[in-house]
Amino acid sequence: MRILGIDYGQMRVGIAISDPLNITAQGLETIHCNGSDKYILKKIDEYLEKYEIGTIVIGMPFNMNGTKSERTKATENFLHKLKCKYNNLQIIAIDERLTTVAAHKTMNFLDVNKNKKKNIVDTISAVYILETYMGKIKNIK
Repeated sequence: MRILGIDYGQMRVGIAISDPLNITAQGLETIHCNGSDKYILKKIDEYLEKYEIGTIVIGMPFNMNGTKSERTKATENFLHKLKCKYNNLQIIAIDERLTTVAAHKTMNFLDVNKNKKKNIVDTISAVYILETYMGKIKNIK
């Protein structure tokens, strides 16, 4: 079963997926949702139809000192929607601090055109969120 990684944001949501053996993570897309959770859930439905997904991992945006922010509360609300709608799947939240910073560093290293960065930063962040989770489950086994 694959794992779906989500970098949830108000305007854009990054999506990544693991390979069937949960070894690698690939970015799928950045969903431009303009605050519409219904649209995001519809896109997740499409991924569930297309791929065998057993787990959804969503990044939880804590402040650097570990406290909750307004974005954390919005993400917790979306997490609740995920758990209600997809109660047959494992839904996990993980700390996503610095994933966007890492994504920007990666894009700078790869010399990505600044006009394209906005459209892919969330997808790359979703890859980092997913890789973080995959690293944790490998250490547990």
